[in-house]
Amino acid sequence: MSDGPEDGADTDGSPEDPLDEVGATAVEGSEELTHTDDEGDVQMVDVGGKPDTARRAVARGEIGLQPSTIEAIRNDQVEKGDVLATARIGAIQAVKHTWETIPMCHQIPITNVDCEFDVREDRVVATVAVETTGKTGCEMEALEGVTTGLNVVWDMVKAAEKDADGQYPDTAIRDVRVVEKRKREL
Repeated sequence: MSDGPEDGADTDGSPEDPLDEVGATAVEGSEELTHTDDEGDVQMVDVGGKPDTARRAVARGEIGLQPSTIEAIRNDQVEKGDVLATARIGAIQAVKHTWETIPMCHQIPITNVDCEFDVREDRVVATVAVETTGKTGCEMEALEGVTTGLNVVWDMVKAAEKDADGQYPDTAIRDVRVVEKRKREL
């Protein structure tokens, strides 16, 4: 099963494109879009009749940085402070507030958030694992955690990443995706 274009290419609306005319993705094997009603109006999915289950989602992404910025992060020499500690707080806050920023997300009881930052030679890789017990999954919360954590890294190091023209030619957030999703009956 594919979650989209194989090589990360943009979709173009061709017949092979999994996106329909309103830009929503249908569940494979399903004839219906879950976030629209019969008239095509957006709606929140009713999960009231579903049983509670234990759920876990893990998302990962990375931010490409200059080697000098990586060295400053490693040596805790970034002017704004501890980059990874601040990014961890931002990621956790984002997980807890996902329902406020993504219109059709349910407010779910978060039971655990685990954030890891792996500082590599030319990038920082963020991994956020979210757990909940409830009627719906936590993939969006994991994705929000990763993207916000990486945005916080960018914010913390932006002075070091800017070039002479005030641009960010070497800075890029990329490869954000759900890498694991589990659901278990209680």
